[in-house]
Formats: sequence, C-alpha cells, structure tokens
Amino acid sequence: MEQAEIGLIGLGVMGSNLALNIAEKGNRIAVFNRTPARTGEFYEEAGSLKDNIVPCETIEDFVAAIRPPRPIIIMIKAGAPVDEQMALLEPHLQQNDIMIDAGNANFRDTMRRFDALKDSGLTFIGMGVSGGEEGARHGPSIMVGGTEASWKRVEKVLTSIAAQYHGEPCVAWLGENGAGHFVKTIHNGIEYADMQMIAEIYGILRDGLKMDAAEIAAVFAGWNRGRLNSYLIEITAKVLEAADPIGGRPIVDMILDKAGQKGTGKWSVIEAQNMGVPATAIEAAVAARSISALKDEREAAEKVLGLPAVPPLAVSDKAAFIKDLENALLAAKIGAYAQGFAVMAAASREFGWSLPMPTIAKIWRAGCIIRSQFLDEITTAFTRDPHVANLIVTPAFAAMVRETDGALRRVVSTAVLGGLPVPALAAALGYFDSYRRGRGTANIIQAQRDFFGAHGFDRIDGADSHHGPWGSGLGTGAA
Repeated sequence: MEQAEIGLIGLGVMGSNLALNIAEKGNRIAVFNRTPARTGEFYEEAGSLKDNIVPCETIEDFVAAIRPPRPIIIMIKAGAPVDEQMALLEPHLQQNDIMIDAGNANFRDTMRRFDALKDSGLTFIGMGVSGGEEGARHGPSIMVGGTEASWKRVEKVLTSIAAQYHGEPCVAWLGENGAGHFVKTIHNGIEYADMQMIAEIYGILRDGLKMDAAEIAAVFAGWNRGRLNSYLIEITAKVLEAADPIGGRPIVDMILDKAGQKGTGKWSVIEAQNMGVPATAIEAAVAARSISALKDEREAAEKVLGLPAVPPLAVSDKAAFIKDLENALLAAKIGAYAQGFAVMAAASREFGWSLPMPTIAKIWRAGCIIRSQFLDEITTAFTRDPHVANLIVTPAFAAMVRETDGALRRVVSTAVLGGLPVPALAAALGYFDSYRRGRGTANIIQAQRDFFGAHGFDRIDGADSHHGPWGSGLGTGAA
C-alpha cells in the first residue's frame, strides 16, 4: 500500500477538519485516535476523500503507514496530554521523524519539548493554526516553528492546505523552537483586543444610543464595506442579525454576558510584561473578560452602587458620532496591532528568532480570525521598514493615527461621561498619549524610588549625581 505523506493523531473537531483538508488537497494522510471507534466513524464519514485516508487502530500500524521521515500532527488538548502522547509515540519513531503540536500550546512548553528531543534523533515543530473549525477544514493561517529541515519536510503539505490570499499561501516558517506558537499567542492577544473593542463600540450603540440589534447590525455591515473590513466586523454584523430560534428575538440579546478564555490572551500579556513591552489594550481586553466572568458579583455591585448618575450621551449629530465610532475603532485597532508587533519584535531579539514581521502580517491576511484589509497596509509598512521601532511611527500609520486620534478621544470622553465602560478603547488612547510624549512624568517616580529605596536616577543634564537631597536637611543640600 502507498504510504501516507503525513500523519495526524486526535480526531476531535479541529483534528478531523484538518485531516479532511489535507486529504482533499491530494495528500495521503494516516489518522489515529485514542478511541478506535472514532477513527472508524471518521473514515466512514469521509466520503469521496477515503482514498487519501489511512485509518489506523494501533500506534504501530499508524507509524508504519507514514513515509519516513515521518511528520505526525498531534491535535489534542494542550498541556500534559501532549507530553503523554509524545511519550507513547516516541518509542515507535525513527531518526529525523517529526512530532508536530498543532494545538494552542504555551510557547515555553514548545521550547521545552524541542530541547528535550534535540539529541534524540527526533525533532519537534510547534505549529500555530488559526481560523477555527472552518479554517482547519478549508484553509487556516499556519505559523511554523522548528528546524528549517523539518519545515522543508512538511512545506508541501502545509502550503497546499493553507488559506490563500491573492494566490499566496498563508503559511510560513518563522524560526526555531517556539517561534510559531509565540506568534500564534500574540495573534490571539490581538484578537482579544479587537473583540473587546468591538464589544465596547457595540455597548455604546446599544446602551448609549439605545439602538436595537438590527440597527447595530446595519452599522457594522456598513463598516465592513470600508476601512474596517475584516472577519470580526463581518461576523459581528451577522451575529447581530441572527434571530433566536426559540423565541424569535435577536439571539445576541439572549446570550449571557460572560466571556470565556482559554489562556492565550493571558499568556500574551504575561510575556509582554516579562519583556517590559507595553501591551495595554491587550491587557485591558484580558481583564475585561475576567470581569465579565464575575456575573454574580457585578449584579450584586449594581444593587449596592447603582449605575452612574449621568445624563444621556451628549450626541447632537447621531450620524457624525457613528462616524466617530468607526474612526475610533480604527485608531484603537492600530494601537492593539502596534502593541502586538512590538511584543513580537522584543521576543525575536530575546529568543534569537529573527521573526519576519512583513511575513507574519502577510500570513494573517486570510484564514485567521484577525484577517482584515488592514493587514495589507501593515505588510507594506513592515516591508518598507522591517526594523521600525513601532508600527505607529511608520509614515502610513502615523498619518492614520493623526487622522483618527480626535475621534478616539471624543468617543472615549463621551463614553466615560456617560458611564459606559470602554477599558480597551481608553487603554489604546492612553498608549498613544504616553508613547507620543517626549517628556513624561516618570521623573517623579524615579525621585520617589530614590527617596524610599536609594535606587538612583539619571539627570537630564548628564551630571554624575544620581541621588537626591532626601536626608534630614531635605532641600538644603545636606547629605
């Protein structure tokens, strides 16, 4: 029997869809699931794609069915289950075989696994896959981290299954060990911020302008035809249009306001903090999800504190304000992306990855959750200046920030005065205002730190005096 080009373990929703995508693109694939019944069920449901699928009931048969060196995708729950599956698989593998974790793994786990296999003759790929179930089935954005040799072994298959943007596959090798999973983590952090900002704009339209779901849907649908054109704006309009099959009301009005999270947003914030890179919009989005989970506490607090005693939103021209909302969302989105790319640039230096920023922007243009027209402009900006300190100081984005800054400022001010929470929009505005100000206020912090801890400070005149006159003769020049 002809051997498979690649193998896949784990026939859950994502694994099944990815396997069908691989088979549909003309690649022979061996599949294995811990529960043999699921393997048989998957094979029977594959229909015309059966000819490219080799169902296996044992690990031994599975490994034997794949052409060496064997690339094997592991698509199971992240964390300890991946380590357990690798331990079961490893004794059956041979020189240069490749284990590929395609789940939402912590990149530090990926680096650990990569290092653990370094002297074993085997190797490891950490592969970020974005696009959800639909992307896995029809074309995801794929971020690969591992050795260049292991990438070359899987390049043909991964290129065939990736999303296409104007004929370019949305897949790339980004560097060694954890590079792919790190980029996927930051992708998800930006995704958190983007979704939170959309939710805040929705809140202003719903609670501030008292618009119903259908009216808000029309606003988002209109924005999707302009500069905000993106997957998330598109599906927001569709979500708002959808009716509840039980009662007929807008389904969005029947959904409990508690947002879940799986960890990648939190990881992106932790790593930004570890590297000293401000990612305030992403941080605000992660915190907002955490607050949303405190549903009982929020309801109790509303009974104790009440809602802010504020007048209705001071909006004299509704159409002009909605245009401000569009521009404010664009400005805040720029801030979130700028922060995400700054975190990746810092990680690239810290871990020696040489992450290709224009390529990352390119492979996010289709297939992934944050795909948008906007990424074309990011690709161009980083192609012209791959090592720019921050996206917002590139000529194109500096012009966009100057154009939309006023709208963001007006929207945040109006929302705050109206008692409407806009933590991510406000964080983006604060980021712009802090980043663009040459003379900030950290001098007083340095003075305080020196006063209570003798931490020292640098002087603007460069003088070789690094402590203040904080002794008993404060301000008199005493020691």
